[in-house]
Amino acid sequence: MENALRSALAQTYPVDEIIVIDDGSNDGTGAALRDLFGDRLRYTWQAHAGVSAARNHGLRLARGTYITFLDSDDSWLPNKIQEQMTWMKNHPDYSMVLCDLIRHNKQDQVVSTFRRRDLLPVNGDIFKWVLQEPSLAPSSVLMHRRVLEEIGGFNEGLRTAEDLDYHLRIAARFRIGIVEQALVRTLVGNGGLSSLPQTYEDHLQVVQNAVDRCDQQISERDKRRALALANARCARGMILSGRTTLAWKYFREAWRLEPSLLQRFKLLRLATLLARREVAKYRTNQRA
Repeated sequence: MENALRSALAQTYPVDEIIVIDDGSNDGTGAALRDLFGDRLRYTWQAHAGVSAARNHGLRLARGTYITFLDSDDSWLPNKIQEQMTWMKNHPDYSMVLCDLIRHNKQDQVVSTFRRRDLLPVNGDIFKWVLQEPSLAPSSVLMHRRVLEEIGGFNEGLRTAEDLDYHLRIAARFRIGIVEQALVRTLVGNGGLSSLPQTYEDHLQVVQNAVDRCDQQISERDKRRALALANARCARGMILSGRTTLAWKYFREAWRLEPSLLQRFKLLRLATLLARREVAKYRTNQRA
């Protein structure tokens, strides 16, 4: 958390308020932060209620016209807010701007760079593309206050995929842009909630809910494509967790929904991987 806060305080564009929500720690975090940063931040403790409740608590306290997030394992490059504020001021009809991310491991080695343009080929009305590949990464966001006033906060009923749900709800109603620079460093491979099998099923449910809400906003083909991708992702997750029976269920649904013959051909690679896992599992059982 200390690195995250130091990166917020080191911005070339001054940050007016820094709100820290402590989600139920009992290790003296508040006293330590006061010793390190004094009154340069606003610290608030709450009984443990989860990441969505913590973010929503911060949103209720925020007073700025522009709002951003910073998870405790992440950090901003010094020009993050400067670049995004410049972009927003040059595009006043937009309500949110995202940026690329540098992914690093616990040894601080760069693993990859997440480039938004790989998934979101245009700026503006990107709901169709977000529905196919929702990925908010809250630390990469800068949004106008009108988003909060109209959309509200994160869904506290979701244990995981709450950021994907928020991304979809915003993309359905607001124009979103991208600063094509890596302005955030984010930790990967920490074994958090994102690595749980439930995360894949939550992802699928969030996409299904968004499809159910969107009515005529996108074509039926695009809806089927989004649901096929979500089911294929769920199948991969079940393969990784050894739940091959469920993996076949989600694969069959992805195959049924996929409107493109070319994409169906690509799905066959997933079926091949699943079959190999089944064979390996059978051989292990035979040796036991």
